[in-house]
Amino acid sequence: MISLEDNVGDIIGKAQRGLGISDSELEKKAGVDLQTIRKLREGNVNEQALQRIAPVLGLSAGPLCELAKGEWRPERIDERDGFAQFNTRYHDMTVNAYFVWDPTSSVAAAFDTGADCSEMLRFANRHKLNVQLILLTHAHPDHVADLPRLREETGADVFAPAREPVAGAQAIDEGKHFHLGNLEIDTRLTWGHSQGGMTYVVTGLARPIAIVGDSLFAGSMGGGNVSYRDALRTNLEKILTLPDQTIICPGHGPMTTVGEEKEHNPFFAERI
Repeated sequence: MISLEDNVGDIIGKAQRGLGISDSELEKKAGVDLQTIRKLREGNVNEQALQRIAPVLGLSAGPLCELAKGEWRPERIDERDGFAQFNTRYHDMTVNAYFVWDPTSSVAAAFDTGADCSEMLRFANRHKLNVQLILLTHAHPDHVADLPRLREETGADVFAPAREPVAGAQAIDEGKHFHLGNLEIDTRLTWGHSQGGMTYVVTGLARPIAIVGDSLFAGSMGGGNVSYRDALRTNLEKILTLPDQTIICPGHGPMTTVGEEKEHNPFFAERI
C-alpha cells in the first residue's frame, strides 16, 4: 500500500512557505512556542498546538489532527478495467504514472512516465493496449524521466502544457479535448506547484478520473513553488468542483477521491 506523500510536518512547512510565515511569526500569532512548533514538524502529536496554528496557516484543524494521529487515509481504490497506476523510484521518492484505456477498443493514453516505464510497457503488451497518447501533467524530471523510451516503444503522440515545453511534445493549453475510443479527456490548468501544471479529466468509464500530477495529493497538495495562492485556487476551482466520486490520481502517494479530499484535506476542508 502506498504511503501518504506528506505528513503533518510537510503540510505545516508548505503552508508556512506559501504564506511567508516564519517560525517566530507563527509563534507570535498562534501563541505556540518555537520548541513546540519544531516538535510538531518532527511528528509530535499535540492537538492543542495544532488547533492553534491551523487557522494562522489557513489549514483545517480537524483534518490536520486526524493526519497527525494517523486516523485517516483514503479508502483503497481498486484498479478496474480501464485504468492502472504504476509506481517507480526516482532518487529518494516514489512517483506515479498511469494508463487509461477504452475497454472496448483497447486504445490507451499514458499519463507521465515515472522514473522507468518498463512496467508500463509490459502491462501494455500483456493487455494488448494500443497506446496512442502520452499526456504530461508537468515537466518536472521525475514525471518525464523515461519519456524518450515510452514514446519510441509505443509510437504515441506526446502532449505537454504550453507553459512547460518538453522536447518532442506538442504544446497544449487549457481546454484541449481528446477523444480516446469511447472516452473523453478534457484539460484543466491547475498551476501553482509548477508553471503549467495540467489536470486531465477522463469520462466514459464507470467513474470520472482526474489525473492531477503534483497539484493535489491525498490529504495534501504540491508545494506552491510558483504561486501558493494560485495552487490553492486552481485546486479548488478545477479539481474539487468535480463530482465527489471522481477518482483523483496524483503524481505521488495513493489515489483518493474528490469527496474524501473535500472532507479530509487540511488545505481545503474549510474552503469548500
